[in-house]
This record gives sequence, C-alpha cells and structure tokens, in this order.
Amino acid sequence: STEKEVIPMKNYIYDGSFEGLLTAIYEAYYRREVPEHILPDSHVQQSLLCENVRIETAPEKAEKVYKGIRQKISPAALRHVFYAFLSESEGIGTYIYRYLRFGWQVGKDIDRYLSDDRVFPIHDISRKVGWENHRMLGLIRFKQLRENVYYASFEPDYNITGLVAPHFARRLADQHWVIHDLRRNIAAVYNQTQWVLTDMKLQSPLDMSDRELNFQKLWKQYFNTIAIESRKNPRLQKQYMPMRYWRHLVEKQL
Repeated sequence: STEKEVIPMKNYIYDGSFEGLLTAIYEAYYRREVPEHILPDSHVQQSLLCENVRIETAPEKAEKVYKGIRQKISPAALRHVFYAFLSESEGIGTYIYRYLRFGWQVGKDIDRYLSDDRVFPIHDISRKVGWENHRMLGLIRFKQLRENVYYASFEPDYNITGLVAPHFARRLADQHWVIHDLRRNIAAVYNQTQWVLTDMKLQSPLDMSDRELNFQKLWKQYFNTIAIESRKNPRLQKQYMPMRYWRHLVEKQL
C-alpha cells in the first residue's frame, strides 16, 4: 500500500497589530486556506503538526477586510471584533477569524446566533472590554505636573487606552494630558488638538505641582469626612471599584 503524504496544518503568524490580524484573515480568504490558528508573533510555538506561515502586514489588504466587515456583516460586528482584539486573550485571533468566516456566510444576522460557539466567545469578551472601558471613565484620576501637564496612570486588564482617550479629548479639550497604561508601557498623549498612542516608560518619579499636592490632601480629607461608618459596604465598593485599581486612586492612598 502506498503511504499518503501528510499535509501539515498551518498557523498564520502576524505582527500583533490589528492591521496584521486583518491582513492574515485577508490572506486566508484569497489563498483559499483555513489556518488552524492565527497567532501574534509573541505567541508562536513550534509544532511538528503545524507549519507556521508568517504574514506580512499590508495596510491596503487590512482596509479591504475592515470595510468588508462593516459593509457585508455590520458595524456592530466590526466593534465586537475590535473590542475582542483589544482583550489580548489567548487565541483571540483564531476566534475572530472563525466569527468572521461565519459572519460572511450569514451577514448582519450573525449576532442573533448568540449560542453559536463561533459567536458567543466574541460577544462575551467584547462585553467585558466594553464594561472595563465604561468603568475606567469614572476611575481614571489625573495629577497636575509642574509642567502644567495632567497625567493619569492605570493598569487595565485589557488594552483600552485608545478607547478611553476620545472621552477625555472631549472633556479636557483645553488641557495637555497623558493617560499612561503602566502594564503595557503605552500612553495616549494629547496636545489640546489631537491625541496619539505612543510607547512610554517612566524613567524617574513624576514631579507634581504644589497645587496638585494640596488638592490631593484636601481630596483625601473630603473622602474621609463624607464616609458614613454605618453605611460602609466594602463588598459593594469592591464590586464597582475593584482593589486592583486602588493604587491609582488618590482617595484610596490614605
């Protein structure tokens, strides 16, 4: 008997960017291949069963997929995909690929298939990212530095700096500010005109203004004064303000 040639499965490897992921999905479609996994290059694993195929990011190809999601599926599906990508969850590129393959079959009705295992994971993680984004709008605290720049640090579970930045660009349009994700060493930097995302790592302690130091002292006093001992509910407080966020809150640094 003749032995059949074993054709290895393929993993598509992209550079970790959203454009890179969309490019990989484009290539899968036009090469008529169904990769076993679509992985960022930070999660590459060597396997005897899978061939790793590196996909070079091509903005024009990514743009075609972006428009295809919005026009052939729905704007809501595009938002779910982007939020899911920002979760940085294990295997999320593969989940997004499967969701989109199904979406191009059923169109705008995809989000009615909530129990489908190609749809539910994307909806679930998109909801979690959206909730953290909403929560952070009320938990981010700015400090005034001596250079008259307002600085806020946080360590979100998900990569949401680019989601919270537009809100503060509207609310603090007349200020210079920085929102710094310490976990990922990235920041949104705003110059009273526009904001950009950039890599950022602190090399030395921040130099806060005297006004800021006085304000922090008054805020802590106020926080203590309004607290009614008999109405304290630590469990409820931790539900709305989880302890992992506390070190970036002035009022909790007592």
